[in-house]
Amino acid sequence: MMSTLPAKKLFTGWHMTAILVGFFAIVMAVNFTMARLAYSTFGGKVVENSYVASQQYNDLLARAEVQDQMGWTQSVWLDRTRHMRITLGQDGRPLAITSATATVSHPLGSVPSHTLTMVRDGKGGMISTGPLEQGRWRVDLIVRHDAQEARYRSDVR
Repeated sequence: MMSTLPAKKLFTGWHMTAILVGFFAIVMAVNFTMARLAYSTFGGKVVENSYVASQQYNDLLARAEVQDQMGWTQSVWLDRTRHMRITLGQDGRPLAITSATATVSHPLGSVPSHTLTMVRDGKGGMISTGPLEQGRWRVDLIVRHDAQEARYRSDVR
């Protein structure tokens, strides 16, 4: 009795071509997808001129050192009505805020930044006159107590 073995299929150049084309098609699809996602979430430039920003870096560090020596602690949060609240303290005691400027921006730059109008809350802090929209926001603050000024950056949700 004689057994018949199935004929082996040959691996030809067409098979190798199909493998290479399939491999590079997958690589290109992933690359284009990742590039599209990166481009769609990039909000734009961070600074107008990076060279000028680098030249001002030492001044920024000096101002930060002076601010740290003041020993102020700030607290920024949204209340249940989504109004932004700011308090200021020093050595565990509250400090009355003379004035505050709050600029809110979307972290990815998809929504234009805008300035919130801040008023005194009667307890030494400040509250925004209007509610903040839903989402994650970056808040750039300039807080003044008497003649002193401090700058902070916080994220609120």
